[in-house]
Amino acid sequence: MSLVVGTIGVYGFDVESFLQRLRGADVRLVLDVRQRRGVRGHEYAWANSVRLQRTLADARIAYEHHPELAPTTDLRELQYAEDERRGVGKRSRRELAAEYVRRYTTEILDHADLASIVSALPSDGMATLLCVELEPAACHRSLIAARLTEQHGVMIEHLRPL
Repeated sequence: MSLVVGTIGVYGFDVESFLQRLRGADVRLVLDVRQRRGVRGHEYAWANSVRLQRTLADARIAYEHHPELAPTTDLRELQYAEDERRGVGKRSRRELAAEYVRRYTTEILDHADLASIVSALPSDGMATLLCVELEPAACHRSLIAARLTEQHGVMIEHLRPL
């Protein structure tokens, strides 16, 4: 049986629909891959680190922060500049800039110990990579997911709002 890892963003969810989506996918572990674990906007206050961890604990879903997989401030600024050039906002972005992908891969992903993460995945249920963007292709979590598939044969399930 193949391991399955999910990916999920915050945008498009409220706390209730987020938890419902996690439960529906039998998520037992959330792997937070954000550098800054806050989300702007009152509608997403539930996803700020302390609140999110409390909510997940109450739902009996484990939480781990993996800052080593988060893009640096410099990389985020590079993506924001490309978003501005293209005239898109972070919440409406559909894809990552090619230079961001290249640099994230060489500066972060190529140095990450994904084998230790894979070995610690839950034996029941699944884990999911958490960031903020709605579309996986607009977020670095898609790059992590692709690497998990390439190097560890992990199947990926993108969890989106229903």
